[in-house]
Amino acid sequence: MLLDPARLERPDTDIRHEPFSFMIAHGQLPDESRNDLERDFPQYTSAGFFPYDASDCGPSVNELVQQMTSRAFSSAIGRHLGIPGLEDYPTLVTLCRLLNKRHGTIHTDSKSKIATALIYLNPMWPDSSDGCLRFLASIDDIDNTVAPELKPLYGEFAVFRRAENSFHGHLPYEGERRVIQVAWLTSEEEKARKTKRGKFSRVFKKIFGKLDRQHGAGRDRSASHPD
Repeated sequence: MLLDPARLERPDTDIRHEPFSFMIAHGQLPDESRNDLERDFPQYTSAGFFPYDASDCGPSVNELVQQMTSRAFSSAIGRHLGIPGLEDYPTLVTLCRLLNKRHGTIHTDSKSKIATALIYLNPMWPDSSDGCLRFLASIDDIDNTVAPELKPLYGEFAVFRRAENSFHGHLPYEGERRVIQVAWLTSEEEKARKTKRGKFSRVFKKIFGKLDRQHGAGRDRSASHPD
């Protein structure tokens, strides 16, 4: 099994419920699957998160997505975050291979999301805080962290319960940053709406990728956006 809920019980897993509920867990993927997951990750040429399509992915990534969205894994996440019945909510899966510097501004996630999980797949990362996930105490200060930042390295995992103060983001980064995101949503209608918007964004960025890269490239390190 690529993603075993039992690994969430590692002694170095960090679970907190203030100022909002979140979990940071290390070593959540087996070392022997690194090469398969690298080979099977979508070859997106545009920056940003795009809706999951099994035809874009190889077998190991498809297997990982299936396990991240399984009832067993969802139930385990719900138990740790205090969300009964999380496994009964629809899931939206998006994947990202590349980022522009405009990405990662501070936000809470939209009210249509109940919880959001991220599993990172990068074999190495620069000796820098750029692009590292931060859970925050405020919407206007990227340095006001409530936990150590998380480098997006292979097997690193984070999940949080959406709240009015579930602030998170990262410093500007441009380049490859592979991650699979699962969001548990309030309804199937929201899933359909977000999927449609994500597919449009993918087409738009294929055509206007240069403009997308330029947009927000010089953003403030503590920039934020509403959800």
